[in-house]
Amino acid sequence: MSSTDVRNEAEDSGPSGYAAARLRLLQEGARSGPPRRAALAELTDDWLSGLFTAGATDLKGVSLVAVGGYGRGELSPRSDLDLLLLHDGSDSGAVAALADRIWYPVWDLGLALDHSVRTPAEARKTAGEDLKVQLGLLDARHLAGDLGLTAALRTSVLADWRNQAPKRLPELQELCAERAERQGELQYLLEPDLKEARGGLRDATTLRAVAASWLADAPREGLDDARRRLLDVRDALHLATGRATDRLALQEQDQVAAELGLLDADTLLRQVYEAARVISYASDVTWREVGRVLRSRAVRPRLRAMLGGSKPVTERSPLAEGVVEQDGEVVLARAARPERDPVLPLRAAAAAAQAGLPLSLHAVRRLAATVRPLPTPWPAEAREQLVTLLGSGQPTIEVWEALEAEGLITRLLPDWERVRCRPQRNAVHIWTVDRHLIETAVRASEFTRRVSRPDLLLVSALLHDIGKGWPGDHSVAGEIIAKDVAARIGFDRADVTVLSTLVRHHLLLIETATRRDLEDPATVRAVAEAVGTQSTLELLHALTEADALATGPAAWSSWRGSLVADLVKRVAAVLAGDVPEEPESAAPTAEQERLAIEAIATGSPVLALRAQTEPPTEDQPAGDPEPLGVELLIAVPDQPGVLPAVAGVLAMHRLTVRTAELRALDLPTGVEGSVLLLNWRVAAEYGSLPQAARLRADLVRALDGSLDIAGRLAERDAAYPRRRGVVAPAARVTVASAASRFATVIEVRAQDAPGLLFRIGRALEDAGVLMRSAHVSTLGANAVDAFYVTGAEGAALPGEEAAAVARKLEEMLRA
Repeated sequence: MSSTDVRNEAEDSGPSGYAAARLRLLQEGARSGPPRRAALAELTDDWLSGLFTAGATDLKGVSLVAVGGYGRGELSPRSDLDLLLLHDGSDSGAVAALADRIWYPVWDLGLALDHSVRTPAEARKTAGEDLKVQLGLLDARHLAGDLGLTAALRTSVLADWRNQAPKRLPELQELCAERAERQGELQYLLEPDLKEARGGLRDATTLRAVAASWLADAPREGLDDARRRLLDVRDALHLATGRATDRLALQEQDQVAAELGLLDADTLLRQVYEAARVISYASDVTWREVGRVLRSRAVRPRLRAMLGGSKPVTERSPLAEGVVEQDGEVVLARAARPERDPVLPLRAAAAAAQAGLPLSLHAVRRLAATVRPLPTPWPAEAREQLVTLLGSGQPTIEVWEALEAEGLITRLLPDWERVRCRPQRNAVHIWTVDRHLIETAVRASEFTRRVSRPDLLLVSALLHDIGKGWPGDHSVAGEIIAKDVAARIGFDRADVTVLSTLVRHHLLLIETATRRDLEDPATVRAVAEAVGTQSTLELLHALTEADALATGPAAWSSWRGSLVADLVKRVAAVLAGDVPEEPESAAPTAEQERLAIEAIATGSPVLALRAQTEPPTEDQPAGDPEPLGVELLIAVPDQPGVLPAVAGVLAMHRLTVRTAELRALDLPTGVEGSVLLLNWRVAAEYGSLPQAARLRADLVRALDGSLDIAGRLAERDAAYPRRRGVVAPAARVTVASAASRFATVIEVRAQDAPGLLFRIGRALEDAGVLMRSAHVSTLGANAVDAFYVTGAEGAALPGEEAAAVARKLEEMLRA
């Protein structure tokens, strides 16, 4: 059916005909995107015009006006209808009756309606008081009635907007900043609001309003396409959900991707991020230009008075060869020749970041249009300028984004294309891959005084996740890419080896420190062999911290930092020639020894519960100690079932286990018996912590079998069914080969949940293995645990038996 046939059906059949024609249009597979939005707007125009004409017989001085998104002709399947019934005030009663004849059929069809009835004077007054009304009227479009009335309102509203722009644009910018603070950055969110988040449709509309003020204009290249792409995604979201929503929820992304003919949800998110990045960058440039124009207007009258009416001379301050500062931006010098100076983009970027100034749009575009490619390998100056840019701290981000907006980054580093705007479906990560890499460089810039080769630290920070987007382990793929990139940008063979080692092993320290027994010499020797030298260890230590800090708040803490520092100290000793002794239990503290002796004397568990803090270090500002959580120390006479009993009691009391360690404790000479020491960090799910006496009483019952932990937890789960949410990846259990000569290391990676550690401990007990130690950590919603187990004789499990235990444990967790 053609568009004309659809409109005729709507006109002939009234509201029911419009509904049928609307449904037919939305179900057409051949038409989507801008053509469908325009057709839907046209269909709606005809229907509403018919309603107006039927109700406005002999009524003069009245018009029906579409405003906002409808005024722009951008109707998504579930969009609101924004309508203004404009009248000259001569017959308010008749106008009210006409309004009812238009609004009620719209409501009867279940369509959302944003409506108002105003005279031109009232409309202008309301616009002057409410910026959102003002913006909606800027897109006013005549539908029916008195065309002259509508045209006069449009003219006056636009004139008001331009006259009041110096006052209202700062107000609009503040509203945009507040909205961005609430909604976040569209280009980084896993469940973004396509309209309200920064870089979304609301910002695209704002840029149109700024352009209409004639005070400044946004960069046009790519802006219309970015806006169209977000509108297409919103259309597909409305069709997939059947709801008027702008939030792209995780559970709907695959269906939206299929509706748009995209490969998968990651491809969808990447397209959304790319569009948002274009709009965000255009917003940054536009608001910077607005600020420059407003400052210039405020200063110009005073300058002219001081100079006797002559035109003021623009001040230009040199920053680097071919680069100057002008009006608060970094621009190219008049004598600069980008076509003869391939290092100029990096030199300008480094100068801008060092000065904490933005690169002007004109400068970046001129560089992109005229600069020649760098030779391979890069000259030393280019490499030095890159390092300077990366080491400039927070200003690096804005400058990097300016280069990326014009395609200069992928021309300098072609491998960047695979990580650009790539989402990370991990609750720990708060950035896309490319932004995370820049954030890591920013964090690493704070540690350049801790290492002897800050250039290698900064470049490894930029490249450490460059392998994401390739099949397989991103560290392995990244090592290969890093070798190529490092050689291309001019590092010598030795430095290329160090950089590739850092990329390959950038997760080694944090994973080993939190998942391995540091008392085991095999653990320390394995790290030393992978790292190779003291200088590489020093770099890896700084990179590890920078990477974690740039990941998100769940990835780093003083506790993790202390574990990594302990591992680095041990590895450094091995690299210096010290040979670690065979594993012996670490000497207990006075408190641990007291608890252990009391546990032996009473034959029952003894515990201590207290807040744990970390005092400020030399690198941290003085002040209150940083809280590490609540430390739970438990000493228990050695017996089977300790881990599941403790974990189960904590789960019953709604205590979340953040970290956990279990080990046998050496007792003082003369004290007979064996004690297990559990050193755990816990937090209450809600409310206050339980009393230590209650925990101890329940633990005694759990160990003697009189407390049915499994039954209690099952009853609670049945009483509080789990809410619908994202489907977590299946649990994975592996045996870490060669991780220890004295025990078998079983690694568990699973979705964290109440009672998880209880289930794991019980499964290991059922498998008949003995636990030497346990190392448990929680990263966001992910549990990452390592258990050192042996057979009954105290030796590591044979390969087949270890694999069987891991399989059974994985089957239990997936059930």
